[in-house]
Amino acid sequence: MDYKWVLFDADETLFHFDNFSGLKKLFERYGVNFTQADFESYQMVNKPLWVDYQNGAITAAELQTKRFTQWANKLSVSAKKLNSEFLDCMAEICEPLAGAKELLISLQKKNIKVGIITNGFAALQKVRLERTGFDSHISLLVISELVGIAKPHRDIFQYAFEKMETPNKNQVLMVGDTLESDILGGNNFGFDTCWLNSNSKQAEHIIPTYEVSTLSELEEILNPSN
Repeated sequence: MDYKWVLFDADETLFHFDNFSGLKKLFERYGVNFTQADFESYQMVNKPLWVDYQNGAITAAELQTKRFTQWANKLSVSAKKLNSEFLDCMAEICEPLAGAKELLISLQKKNIKVGIITNGFAALQKVRLERTGFDSHISLLVISELVGIAKPHRDIFQYAFEKMETPNKNQVLMVGDTLESDILGGNNFGFDTCWLNSNSKQAEHIIPTYEVSTLSELEEILNPSN
């Protein structure tokens, strides 16, 4: 397929998102040895909040503060401050996925425009793009926190589509690691989709156009003559 646009998710699609290391780094500032058990307790709060956020039940600001409420009470620090420091820590440890930079360079050479549609937060996304140099390859950055709508909701894809100046939908590919947001959202909007399935999970009800385990495999799909 001759794609004119490739849209990527950010976390675990272009960038590693090591929650545990980021949290460990955060709590070291407060003299806390953040353990795996602590992380599991955090995720019991965090994961349902992300589901609520994607479903439009809570705002980005509510997610970011509620996930740190328990720790804020323990440490007598505001949840907002903890969240801000956590995003700083995540930016500091940010690493691109293997093959990400090479893929972006390849797409640029082929005059394929690159966009990002992420449910992540603005404070982290912009810093990561600058630090990795990826910002020079990105023609479109859509952040759910700023738009007020999260994937898989149709309206965030409509927002991106209009920013792209409404290209032929058949010439747009949405790439992401999460079936329930990236692939479902892309499918429902009429884009082709590619699931970056690095953990060999099973797709049951949400079926992507393509499935790859690495970004190098995706590059082969987009550059079949190479």
